[in-house]
Amino acid sequence: MLQLTADDDVKAWLARFSAALETGDVAAVLSLFGEGCHWRDLLCFTWSIATFDGRGEIGGMLEACLARTAPAAFVPEPGAARQEGGSVEGWFRFETARFSGRGHVRLKDGLCWTLMTAALALNGHEERAAVRREKGVEPVAERGRPTWMEQRLRRAEALGVAEQPYCLIIGGGQGGLALAARLNRLEVPTLVVDSLARPGDAWRRRYRSLHLHDPIWMNHLPYMPFPDHWPVYIPKDRMGDWLELYADAMDIRFWGNTTARGARYDDEARQWTVALERDGVPVTLRPRQLVLATGLSGAPAMPRFPGAESFRGAQCHSSDFGSGEAYAGRRAVVIGSNNSAHDICADLWEHGAEVTMVQRSSTLVARGETLFRMITSRLYSEEAVAAGIGTEQADFIAASRPFAVLAGLHRRLYAELRAADAPFYAALEKVGFLLDFGEDESGLSMKYLRRASGYYIDVGASDLLIRGEVALESGVTVSRILPEGVALSSGRTLPADLIVYATGYEPMESWIARLVSPEVAERVGHVWGLGSGTRLDPGPWVGELRNMWKPTRQEGLWLQAGNLAQGRFYSRILALQIQARMLGLAAPAFDPKGLG
Repeated sequence: MLQLTADDDVKAWLARFSAALETGDVAAVLSLFGEGCHWRDLLCFTWSIATFDGRGEIGGMLEACLARTAPAAFVPEPGAARQEGGSVEGWFRFETARFSGRGHVRLKDGLCWTLMTAALALNGHEERAAVRREKGVEPVAERGRPTWMEQRLRRAEALGVAEQPYCLIIGGGQGGLALAARLNRLEVPTLVVDSLARPGDAWRRRYRSLHLHDPIWMNHLPYMPFPDHWPVYIPKDRMGDWLELYADAMDIRFWGNTTARGARYDDEARQWTVALERDGVPVTLRPRQLVLATGLSGAPAMPRFPGAESFRGAQCHSSDFGSGEAYAGRRAVVIGSNNSAHDICADLWEHGAEVTMVQRSSTLVARGETLFRMITSRLYSEEAVAAGIGTEQADFIAASRPFAVLAGLHRRLYAELRAADAPFYAALEKVGFLLDFGEDESGLSMKYLRRASGYYIDVGASDLLIRGEVALESGVTVSRILPEGVALSSGRTLPADLIVYATGYEPMESWIARLVSPEVAERVGHVWGLGSGTRLDPGPWVGELRNMWKPTRQEGLWLQAGNLAQGRFYSRILALQIQARMLGLAAPAFDPKGLG
């Protein structure tokens, strides 16, 4: 008897799916989906980023979007299907009226469990690259012909004077630069502005011991992977220098020393008026699209403890901490217990300070080596590359899993991780460290998606706590700041020459309130976290990340944030939406649960 392969299963399902879509038979499409199914669409059908759970929601989306989408030309990627646990999964390519796309399907018992459809390019408006690259010089002799450098300087001088950027990106970190590189390839006139002088300065100015906590394979920027001899965990200054090199190599137009003072959207003109201050000189720009790429965080969240003004030593937020060099032999108190708090405690300890961490609530800790070995390396590692999973494929695999299925997957993975590091966790708890593994034991990744805080990827500081070389006060709050130290709710007083408040940041929407208005910030809603833009408690619905990389309730306003891997992958999705609006090709976004 002929044995069917995973390729056969995917090919047969895709043929039926394609035929039903092309004839507009929604009932036939839904018959190909099983119970508990999910369809995640990245632009192709919805012109947004949206997940539809169950046949009812999928049917509603198709009734609204199928006619205008006109999907066709579904072709399996050869040899890309495989058996994975109890499911069969495979990749395919397809076309719509506007997009070329890539898709992924997971089948259980012959029916679709999860489906992803993702836009790759606008048809006829693909990136200027490879065979579509510019010549650089015409093969003719002309007097007075400008050189490439002269042309580049003229374009830079015209920007903001004779030429307005179609898209203005506020924030020149890795997220803003990745998006600008994508937009440049799509020939969208784009300017990046940042209050700091040079690309990468946001990394250079942080505390001296900072390095990336995610391994290098997760952190490549679009088009330019890091050299293969670079360290697994990249130091901050090297990262900063790479961003400056990247901005130059990607021909990104960048204004440093430029602060955004205010922005107002004109509904009639369908454009922004953005007030900037560049090198102390007021400048007004009028872009059509405005992107905030200032990171997930708003302004530093400085607690207002009574008595803080009386403290005789130095105190600062973690974002302003540079080095513990001046505190050798002196006493430091770090209030907080997440990534920055641990890093700063370690830096102070390295410089010979007497350090105490104040842990006010529980923290999720995962050892970096174990996290990489048991979870991250499955997609991002040399071994994954050798198995044919390069950076782009890894990104697509990660994106193919709807958020609704991630918690169950990660509960299993983190149970294995906890068992592997049981002695480590027992030692942390023995010294009084308050541990958690997420609200439903689903681990670090889900905590990051839900809160973007509350965790530490251990690269050594946990051992300092275990050995008692960094003191720990846990399960307490700060009662007040005294002239000579910190009074705790336990009744103890910690003498201090330095207090570092590793107390996090305001939410990203606080930037919208400051730059545009509190009314617009309220209309846009909460940024980040799983759910809708207006409901902080999504209940049983998981949804998508709020307001990220897709239309918001303020026309012309976009948000670009997340870690380096997310910024790399979703910058393409965001860039396509901006390009489509420049070309007048975009349709209204469809999301039955509301934008956000």
